Amino acid sequence: MQRVLVTGVAGFIGSHVADHCLKMGFDVTGVDDLSGGVIENVPEGVDFRKGSVVDTDFVQGLWLDGEFDFVYHLAAYAAEGLSHFIRRYNYENNLIGSINLINQSVLHNVKCFVFTSSIAVYGTNQTPMIEDMVPKPEDPYGIAKYAVELDLAAAQHMFCLPYIIFRPHNVYGERQNIADKYRNVIGIFMNQVMSGKPMTIFGDGLQTRAFSHIDDVAPIISRAPLVKEAYNQVFNVGADEPYTVLSLAQEVACAFSFEPNIVHLKARDEVVHAFASHERARQVFDFSAPIPLSEGINRMTEWVKKSGPMQPVRFNNIEVPINLPPSWKE
Repeated sequence: MQRVLVTGVAGFIGSHVADHCLKMGFDVTGVDDLSGGVIENVPEGVDFRKGSVVDTDFVQGLWLDGEFDFVYHLAAYAAEGLSHFIRRYNYENNLIGSINLINQSVLHNVKCFVFTSSIAVYGTNQTPMIEDMVPKPEDPYGIAKYAVELDLAAAQHMFCLPYIIFRPHNVYGERQNIADKYRNVIGIFMNQVMSGKPMTIFGDGLQTRAFSHIDDVAPIISRAPLVKEAYNQVFNVGADEPYTVLSLAQEVACAFSFEPNIVHLKARDEVVHAFASHERARQVFDFSAPIPLSEGINRMTEWVKKSGPMQPVRFNNIEVPINLPPSWKE
């Protein structure tokens, strides 16, 4: 039996990856500091350890009970826009925490280190985003993710640590944190609709994203270490078809049987168009057709209706308040 470590196991993508690992018969140890995830997300059968990957002693202690065959590193604070204003927090959680895990993986001869990066590494004006492009991240979140990618390549060269890097994008679905006001636009829209508030859009809403249901992403990530052809490669993973944020708002309103009520806010500094090619992943993995956006939103809608609206959680440790969007100051 493969023994594996999943970080961010109480979060969105991490809990789904752990689910699939259990279904494959893996012995799963899961880690989360519960800063963004909730214990209810942790699948039954996971050996749960509460702690932060930023804590070096905690990370070292994870190996005391035995070796891990695979490490799935999904713990992160994935807020591209907000990362400009929480630079230190971003690098500590998304870079230093990752290095703690890479160090221990090298020392304990982990057979494969699976890392979820982001299409934020590409930056702007590179569409469709292809893995061979030179990354040009424009925000600290993308910079941190790309730094970890580079470190994994260096660790493989120096210490022969096998790795697989995934660059998922705009993932949504069941278990997503809809209380986060800074990221996950589908969750934000759903929370606003259920709270009787207008859906807020930065700018004209014509910016495009390819929204990826969790079931288009988690199964591929979980089984990746079993695919030797994937080792030491980078893969985009997610849906193909881009949609405007404006059309997305209309889809969400339709799922709730509401007329769209949209308020446009001042445009923020962000990548306008972001969608990726998945040809490399199709060549290596068994790839089913992506879940259509309307179907995925309907599935997520049924899930969020069970828990109802949530009070948006404010990030209280803004480091650089200059140019912070006014709606984020509230």
